[in-house]
Amino acid sequence: MNNLTTSNGTDSEGHWKGLTLSQMPWDDSDLDLKQLFTVLRRRAAMVMGIMVGVMGAVVAHTLLQEPIYESTFQVLVEPVNADNKVKDFGDLLGDALPSKSSGLDYETQVQVLRSPGLIEQVLAELQTIDPDTDLDYENFLALLTIRRVDETKIIEVLYRGKDPENIKATLDVLANVYLGYSLKERQTNLRQGIQFVNKQLPELEGKVNELQSHLEVFRQTHNFIDPTTQNEQIARRSEELSSQRLEVERQLARAQTNYDLLTFSGGHEAALQDAPVYQQLVQELRQIESNIADGLTRFHSDSLEILVLREKRERLLPILEEEAQRVLDARSVGALNDIEILETQSATLTKAETQLQDTLIQLPTLAREYSDLQRELEIAVRALSRFLETRETLQIEAAQTEIPWELIEPPLKPTIPISPSIPRNLVLGLVASSLLGVGAALVLEKLDSVCRTVDELKAISKLPLLGIVPYQAEFDNGTETETVLGRWLKPYLKKQNNILGSYGYSGSQFLESMRLLQTNLLLLGAERPIQSIILSSSMSGEGKSTMAQHLAQTAATMGKRVLLVDIDLRRPVIHKRLNLQNSQGLSELLSGNTTKSAVLQQAMPFVEFYAITAGSIPPDPIKLLSSKRMQQLMVDLEKEFDLIIYDAPPLMGLADTTLVAPHTDGVILVSRVNKCDRDILSHAIENIRFAKVPVLGMVANGVISDGKGYKYYSYGYETPQTEQDEVSNHNHKNGSNGNGSISKSDRDKGLTLTDFFKSRK
Repeated sequence: MNNLTTSNGTDSEGHWKGLTLSQMPWDDSDLDLKQLFTVLRRRAAMVMGIMVGVMGAVVAHTLLQEPIYESTFQVLVEPVNADNKVKDFGDLLGDALPSKSSGLDYETQVQVLRSPGLIEQVLAELQTIDPDTDLDYENFLALLTIRRVDETKIIEVLYRGKDPENIKATLDVLANVYLGYSLKERQTNLRQGIQFVNKQLPELEGKVNELQSHLEVFRQTHNFIDPTTQNEQIARRSEELSSQRLEVERQLARAQTNYDLLTFSGGHEAALQDAPVYQQLVQELRQIESNIADGLTRFHSDSLEILVLREKRERLLPILEEEAQRVLDARSVGALNDIEILETQSATLTKAETQLQDTLIQLPTLAREYSDLQRELEIAVRALSRFLETRETLQIEAAQTEIPWELIEPPLKPTIPISPSIPRNLVLGLVASSLLGVGAALVLEKLDSVCRTVDELKAISKLPLLGIVPYQAEFDNGTETETVLGRWLKPYLKKQNNILGSYGYSGSQFLESMRLLQTNLLLLGAERPIQSIILSSSMSGEGKSTMAQHLAQTAATMGKRVLLVDIDLRRPVIHKRLNLQNSQGLSELLSGNTTKSAVLQQAMPFVEFYAITAGSIPPDPIKLLSSKRMQQLMVDLEKEFDLIIYDAPPLMGLADTTLVAPHTDGVILVSRVNKCDRDILSHAIENIRFAKVPVLGMVANGVISDGKGYKYYSYGYETPQTEQDEVSNHNHKNGSNGNGSISKSDRDKGLTLTDFFKSRK
């Protein structure tokens, strides 16, 4: 058979061929929300166990913790209004002292309140109240918190401990100590301010008297009353002379530039532009040259007319040069006269301006001295007045005994512990336990390489899903694990069948899945019928042989002539499942030891269902499957049967399937949930893609309905329990094997397929 595949999926003989994996998308997909919920539902027991354990530890730790209480008081350390005259004597002195930053340095104030001097005083008072108190400075600070409340003028003091009574007593002592500290600090500042003012007053009074004497002597010496008007007049005249001098200098520069142009040849043309006689001669010369040029177009250069014109030009050139020299000489003389006049004017203006500047310079000096004396006197008088007012204010404030700080929120006895916070611990424990449980579930899911759902199979394989086959416990007769799983799920599946009902006969969900698979194959080959397929899996134990057997039975009961060929020459099972002889089979046929008619066996009576078993196991199966005889056999079989199903070995690690698949219409990959390994499946898919094997799609086997997910192949009505019992009894009496085929005892009795299906209704 030609294995070339055309662009529309058909080979050169017109048979439908599956798409190669190189034509399919292979993009990886991340874990989405649906997959996350699936993982959590599958591992809900583990997640709940972790959550319960963590929450138990959190609750036990919370209940065993000794409660800790906390209380606080707040102090207003600055007046609310900004008009405060005594908050700091430095502010009161103003200009008389170096500038100081306004307001209180709260960070420094907090450190002072935490200083050993104040804290030791608090500890001493607490010792008198309770002699058993054994707190030292470091331990006390560990329980004490002092902070500024946001950007306000309030300082908050917090103290925590295990005894509410002790906390209340400690905060009362702290409040009294801090308020006493504020009063003492205020009195100290006021006394320092009064001392500083008294020290500065004599010096300020002497300075004021000295400045007044200097100002009086200055006025008498210089007869200086009001220099403002005189200064303005002199300044205005100086500006006028300066403007005139600048104008003369500009004219002088212009005259000098004109003279320089006349002395250079480049400036001659500019000077002769406005000379009328010279310009008239130039026009005549241009006219003669134009006539010469015009005559040369009509006469020879030595003709009379040309000679006459040239003679005129020669006579005119000396005259033109004399006129140009006359004009330039006249212009040069005029420019020199202008320069001399302007230089004389500039010198005169400069001299006058210099004399005026000398007068103007002397006057500002006197005015400045007078202004400086007046300004110094005003400053000294203002400073003296300020100091006198400050001393009076400080004396009044020093006589007062009012505490400057105000206790706006007194300390209270705490009633509710701050630690442990049961609601907070429970919420944090719930969040932590949930995250830990979910994280453990995701880690285990990441480490678990088994595909658990159909969606995982689809995501890994990227193949069309041709069918979903429900789990059947009676097929789990392989490994011990599968047998235990089948026994565990058998009551559940029976209950599901009772709930979901069946349409036709017992086990219809499995058989309907086979019918749907066959229907999908028919639809897949609507344009070009699919005649030969090969069923394989990524690894053993995924149910490919079971799928091959029941798919062949289903296609046969639907009226097709079907052949099931067991090409698994390593571990053949088809002859066991169909109760057929295996003394001669495919290996003998390919070896030439028998004929096709000898190995062809009818698998079911009354329908066109035939099988070729594997025969004896050969020493080299690859040699037989890759032989020309095998290819010719496949071509001959397609001429005799409507559908040929090849049961092939697993893909992983074996080349059997990749050798035979190119000569069929395509491969159907059977993958079983809770069995298929992700890594093995991915490697198998990569091998298929590398070999460019045609692929029809995949079948998900062993899918267990969870009541929410895959409810497949159930229809319409519930089957009453009595009807189920009758069906079961009838199956037992008539020897049905429960998988939709007729048992050997029924065949021995000659029971027809029609009677068999009627008996199952």
